[in-house]
Amino acid sequence: MSMFSKALEQADHDRALREQASQREHPALVASPPSTGQSTDSPNVPPLAEEPLIHPPPEAVPRPGVEATVGIEEHLVSLLAPTSHESEQYRILRHLVEQMHKNAGLCVLGITSAAAGDGKTTTAVNLAGALAQSPEARVLLLETDLRQPSVVRLLGLPHAGASGLVDAILDPLISLQDVVQLRSAFNLAVLPAGRSTMASYEVLKSPRLGELIEEARQCYDYVVLDMPPLMPFPDCRLLERSIDGFLIVAAAHKTPRKILEEALSVVDRAKIIGLVFNGDDRPSSPYYAYYAYSQSPHGNATGWFSRVAMRMRHSMRRRSSP
Repeated sequence: MSMFSKALEQADHDRALREQASQREHPALVASPPSTGQSTDSPNVPPLAEEPLIHPPPEAVPRPGVEATVGIEEHLVSLLAPTSHESEQYRILRHLVEQMHKNAGLCVLGITSAAAGDGKTTTAVNLAGALAQSPEARVLLLETDLRQPSVVRLLGLPHAGASGLVDAILDPLISLQDVVQLRSAFNLAVLPAGRSTMASYEVLKSPRLGELIEEARQCYDYVVLDMPPLMPFPDCRLLERSIDGFLIVAAAHKTPRKILEEALSVVDRAKIIGLVFNGDDRPSSPYYAYYAYSQSPHGNATGWFSRVAMRMRHSMRRRSSP
């Protein structure tokens, strides 16, 4: 017998031994022979199957369904209709944030506005949802607007007795993960405000808040903060030291230019990465939110606002052209 034939024979023998050992270790994966009333030693009984006939089901990939979207506010298009034309604007913002994450290490992003009612929370949730559309991204939506919290309502989250940011700040024994709520269908983690407080300024001033944000920075790729408005309360300025950049939301046809200019003057303009115009209904453009990018602007607030606004409109006209 040649050496080649001997090698084949030895390989067949070794494979048979491995199959017998596998059958002894995993009997549940082997089909039993049909019952014929005969002994298993009978030559008429078919041999045991060599391959398992029972296979574990493939791991299910969570996908948003009807149940996952129950209670979600209709303007959260990044969650309800992520492939829609309306959510495309938030993918533009997502691209901006992803590029700054890659090139400048942007991780903690604050979404704020000049005044209440400009749509900052809707923008924050939609942007977080757009970032979370990337399967490998770890995204946390963190609610820091303690005076008028609305993330729980917009997302349809259970709020009766649920702990949140305030609880973790006031009780150091409560960890970040103890109060984070997961929306697995959207690949999104949410930290709501939690218990109601009449001392939002004192709570946000606590060093514990900075510790929690730093912990979130280590656990997530993107931490999107729904922040308090810049005017008239100082709450937002307490958070400035912990964030890497601001997106400031202005309501088209509503936010007075003077109020916006005053708001831009109370934060470090080097951290302002863009403006979002919310609710623009001009027929010349299909978008109702826009962004502008700026790097370390100089000069007075009025001049800078004019330059940024002009750059934003010019940029969006280019995108809208065929």
